[in-house]
Amino acid sequence: MTTALAAAFKTIVEARRSHRVFDPHAPFDGTAVERSLTLASYAANSSNLQLWGFYRVRSADKLKLLADACLGQKAARSSREMVVFVTRRDLWRSRAQFMATHLRHVFAPDIGPEQQRILSYYEKLIPFLYLNDPFGILGYAKYLTMQLVGLFRPMVRQVRSQDLDIVVHKSCALAAQTFMLGIKAEGYDTCPMEGFDSRLVKKLLGLPSGAQINMVVAVGPVAATTPEPPRIRVAEREVVFTV
Repeated sequence: MTTALAAAFKTIVEARRSHRVFDPHAPFDGTAVERSLTLASYAANSSNLQLWGFYRVRSADKLKLLADACLGQKAARSSREMVVFVTRRDLWRSRAQFMATHLRHVFAPDIGPEQQRILSYYEKLIPFLYLNDPFGILGYAKYLTMQLVGLFRPMVRQVRSQDLDIVVHKSCALAAQTFMLGIKAEGYDTCPMEGFDSRLVKKLLGLPSGAQINMVVAVGPVAATTPEPPRIRVAEREVVFTV
């Protein structure tokens, strides 16, 4: 039986489209972006490390610069705001410490074997997985170790620097999708963009070298004359499998 909550979610998901032309004059409540970013922070993410940053761009001059960095796409040029979703793998150490400190407070004063196992995850395993050198030597050594251990039992094999980049980008993309659904629920529309000059975007936002741009999302009320984009999907039998 379909619940009212499931029906509402289905409506939001089916209504979301990637619109490329926004109305610069239609009423727009900017607090919808604020609320949707809060929802984005609730998105599932690897180990709850929250290795992301959400940069809300609102000022006219920075919107113009960001639109130029997004190669002048229509969605960027006509957006009322844009949100840049950024991965911050470089913050793994402080975020792991944050989790460990918080959990110690939650568990105290009864830290038993199960609680200690969880703490060890953040204090020992996360450093083992995320610690890498600039040349990738440590990551490759860990990779070979995991491949060897994997001959005898199931083992995580994605431990190199490029593997961890994929992990944090997946988490950040989950947050971006949550944000876009939140915006749709607020009555506005979005367009996620991957066409951008990452160097220019990082410079505009003053990001450190360890940050990476996941995607840029344009936000606004869709132009009234914009036709509803068709939803074209391959047949479910080509993407949904039961094993």
